[in-house]
Amino acid sequence: MRFVTFAKRGRPTVGVISESGDEVVDLSVAAPRLGDLVSIIEGGDKAMVQVRTAQRTRKKEARRPRSRVKLMAPIPVPRRNIFCVGKNYHEHAKEFHSSGFDASAGQAAVPDCPIIFSKSWTTVIGPGDPIPASADKTRSVDYEVELGVIIGKGGRKISKRAAYDHVFGYTIINDVTSRELQQCHKQWFLGKNFDGFCPMGPAVVTADEVGRLRDIRVRTEVNGESRQDAAVKDLIFDIPTLIKTLSDVMTLMPGDIIATGTPAGVGIGFKPPKFLKKGDIVTLTIDKVGKLENPVA
Repeated sequence: MRFVTFAKRGRPTVGVISESGDEVVDLSVAAPRLGDLVSIIEGGDKAMVQVRTAQRTRKKEARRPRSRVKLMAPIPVPRRNIFCVGKNYHEHAKEFHSSGFDASAGQAAVPDCPIIFSKSWTTVIGPGDPIPASADKTRSVDYEVELGVIIGKGGRKISKRAAYDHVFGYTIINDVTSRELQQCHKQWFLGKNFDGFCPMGPAVVTADEVGRLRDIRVRTEVNGESRQDAAVKDLIFDIPTLIKTLSDVMTLMPGDIIATGTPAGVGIGFKPPKFLKKGDIVTLTIDKVGKLENPVA
């Protein structure tokens, strides 16, 4: 199942892609008691039964042509910061370590434990929204394609073995970053937290539809040029490890978002670096999840 959030009279409205794939079912009409996507996630199996029924609705006013819907981020206002993971693909860890921008670099390029930071909910924008690179006066804005994990059932001290039972679905995240600020402040929070520095979408695809993750590939193109291309199996710390690491410290909540890290091919991996500039088009693709495209402003 593929959940989206779209603008309806200027307000975010949750929908689900129809079984035919060419329509968006407006759940505010077909199942108005469900609420937003996080509320649906919190509702568990009972809510999903209602969504499946709504997906087959015959109400004309509940069905909108997919091509005529303006999508927003599927969770446009997360209830908590997005949990992010740094240096979590082997080749990117080496690339970043040798780039001159890694103020956290120690003796080894590959970290011994997951590096966790966060992005504020104010960074989130949707498909087609402009990435505000001009807000960064250092002109060092970079792209990072990441598989986003959406937590379903919350919990504390979740074991690796049980981790996937707590995953609702997946989305695409662009962890946009000011490299100069990331280096200057000797930590990653400020360089990654300009408003608008987290394009997300186009949908949240449920875990059962995505299926096996190992061979799914994540890709980035900038103006049609291939920049990043790697398989999820290349993660240093896999999704169960990330869920365990976070939940050992805090209670994970339904609707929490984990950005799992980016592979090699980011702008600072080139010499000279290929930073984003006004007019660029950034296209991120993840198998079975979709395509997220944003212009740069």
